[in-house]
Amino acid sequence: MNLRHRSSPGRLLLLASLAVLWPARGGASVQLRPVDPMDWALFDTSRTVLAGIGLGLLTNQVASLAGTRGDLLEAGNFRFAWRSGRVGLELAGTLFRHFTDETVVTEPFIGADPPNGEPRSDAGDIRAATIIRISPMTMPVLFALRFGTRLPTTSEQPGLDRDRTDFFATLGARWSHGDLSVGGESGVAINGTRVIGVDQLDVWTYSLSVDYRIGALVPHALIIGQNDVHRRVIRGNEDLTEMRFGLRAGDRTWVAASFVQGLADYSPGRGLLLMAGVSR
Repeated sequence: MNLRHRSSPGRLLLLASLAVLWPARGGASVQLRPVDPMDWALFDTSRTVLAGIGLGLLTNQVASLAGTRGDLLEAGNFRFAWRSGRVGLELAGTLFRHFTDETVVTEPFIGADPPNGEPRSDAGDIRAATIIRISPMTMPVLFALRFGTRLPTTSEQPGLDRDRTDFFATLGARWSHGDLSVGGESGVAINGTRVIGVDQLDVWTYSLSVDYRIGALVPHALIIGQNDVHRRVIRGNEDLTEMRFGLRAGDRTWVAASFVQGLADYSPGRGLLLMAGVSR
């Protein structure tokens, strides 16, 4: 396989990790993409509802179970969150995926359709989570706990994702000073697998981000990924890491764009995520 060099964080980084930034928005999944970070804007005192919808185009993406590399279109990337007091509920996911095979990198996994020149299409993942603010309102640093599940809404035949249920729990923190904000999130995901003899896989999930408000514009940078902290590779649960650089414009009504640069073998080469939404 002619894949890029793997970039795997070490065990010390696992212990030290914190990270995440709310303007980074877009579709994600555990097999193709790492789980998106929590949206810190939900805990702005004047806001109780956040909603957004968009799309993404990612190039040089490896579909591990299909055994191919190509371009991925995500349509209907959505995110909805509602908060009451310290507790928020989040529903997010991708409604539709369209994948164009360009290069065969290995044999398809059992149950996945072999490449035949036709594009692959499937529903994306759906994720439901609860977010709890655990720090006092007077603290300069916001701490929050998030836990949730990723529902098996995909099919095994297209080979774009795993038809398995995943669970995840993360601890996040966000520090703000004036117009500058730095955030982080780190935790564990318990992923189902399609490999015989490996029913579940414990995966470290992490993100690190920064944003700076300039009037109605908020440029941001984010690194996000997952790692099972082993040299082994469980097909459909590969290590993922990607950088996102973007800009969000607007406040109560907003639009956001993020450029994606993959940093691991099974992350996309490059991509663009677009989303528009409201916060009330």
